[in-house]
Amino acid sequence: MSEQIVFDHPMSRGFQNRFSTQYRCYSVSMLAGPNDRSDVEKGGKIIMPPSALDQLSRLNITYPMLFKLTNKNSDRMTHCGVLEFVADEGICYLPHWMMQNLLLEEGGLVQVESVNLMVATYSKFQPQSPDFLDITNPKAVLENALRNFACLTTGDVIAINYNEKIYELRVMETKPDKAVSIIECDMNVDFDAPLGYKEPERRPQHLEEPTEEEGDPSSYADMDTGFRAFTGSGNRLDGKTKGIEPSPAPLAPSDIKRGIPNYDFKVGRITFIRNSRPQPKKIADDDDTLNRFIAFSGQGQSLRKKGRKP
Repeated sequence: MSEQIVFDHPMSRGFQNRFSTQYRCYSVSMLAGPNDRSDVEKGGKIIMPPSALDQLSRLNITYPMLFKLTNKNSDRMTHCGVLEFVADEGICYLPHWMMQNLLLEEGGLVQVESVNLMVATYSKFQPQSPDFLDITNPKAVLENALRNFACLTTGDVIAINYNEKIYELRVMETKPDKAVSIIECDMNVDFDAPLGYKEPERRPQHLEEPTEEEGDPSSYADMDTGFRAFTGSGNRLDGKTKGIEPSPAPLAPSDIKRGIPNYDFKVGRITFIRNSRPQPKKIADDDDTLNRFIAFSGQGQSLRKKGRKP
């Protein structure tokens, strides 16, 4: 029994396990077919031709399939997954936000390479509009939207659809690498302040209480005093109009009584004033005479006057 040993060169193994080719890229709206493929715009995956699947199946690549997209003209790159292999040969279809990140136009050339990415543990996003703060639970909305993504790249501006509105978020930071895979991962998500957001001004809690200025008593007569009795006009039974015109007497400034403010008032404290008039001071001698009680010391009255008989 003979044993055959085959030596595999490490360089040849690397080339065999690597997928690298160029495609002309178009947006999803250019994809021919009766079905609406707007779902591609909601995620971070592309559509490739069937020949790519045939070539990938011959290579010993790891799953899930992740790719690095590079625009050599602008030196921009990003990472993505694959959704289907139904595109025409030599063409791939990308989401619109991904073409904007790569600065690609319709029909531009893009380099597609297979890569292996580390699993994400942390990511930080910055909304590109303060309208993102109107969402009640932004983390839950982002978590649901990221299910259509395969990986994240630091510096990309991704787009998510919520309530028929597009929200753009910039990937500020990813850990443990600048490009990470988010398939079946436990990732902590953090948000930065939205672009153009201004914090509301904080008002001081303790405001200086305005001092009440004493006004001129002569100006009180010009104030609205409300109801005044016996100021209306009357009607006579004989139909005459003489003496029925109202003639209210004007109020003098001394007739208008103004309340006395409590200058010792404090917030959160209620004071009940039993008697607002100050009591006069009594002399000690007068107190003794008033408090001294003598029984049967009063004087009586008689209905019949007493007098001498003539």
